[in-house]
Amino acid sequence: MEKSEIQTLKKEIRKTVFQRRKEADPQKLIEDSAAIMEQLYATDAYKEASCIYAYMDYNKEVMTRSLCERAWADGKQVAVPKVHGKDMIYYILTTFDQLEEGYFHIPEPAWGEEANCEDALMILPGVAFDRNLHRVGYGGGFYDRYLEKHTGHVTCAVAFEFQLVEEAPAEPTDIFPQMLITEKTIYRQK
Repeated sequence: MEKSEIQTLKKEIRKTVFQRRKEADPQKLIEDSAAIMEQLYATDAYKEASCIYAYMDYNKEVMTRSLCERAWADGKQVAVPKVHGKDMIYYILTTFDQLEEGYFHIPEPAWGEEANCEDALMILPGVAFDRNLHRVGYGGGFYDRYLEKHTGHVTCAVAFEFQLVEEAPAEPTDIFPQMLITEKTIYRQK
């Protein structure tokens, strides 16, 4: 498949999934986010991690504030990203008071110490996924560029079942998560 065909297909997938997100019942998203997090907490990846690299949810993504709170309660360090140009830098998050509206209105740390954990459990957002763990992101390439440089992280994507598509197109620069957790199941790399 040509690069332009892949880009067009990804654009169509984003449009479809954004519409599903728009139509999603807010209460169900809260319940499904909780179910996803409960499955995450039961994984060895979570139990063994001393550091959690999370994202701050925005616009009907899987909700992550409870993850931050649970990780703090479990004595784990929590870090979240801030966009700097074409790159992301993770900052240690000790309170939600550190957050302000950032890149594309996504909550980002306004201040804090730069995180330097190279073997964190990294929680990835995404627009769409398939059962082979191919990921369609938002199109900025931030996570792919970050993971290309920081290869020691255990990666776990979280998504609602309605974000699953039959086949997500993949490009050579795409980096796939090692596992994907939905409210119904956990998919792992084969």
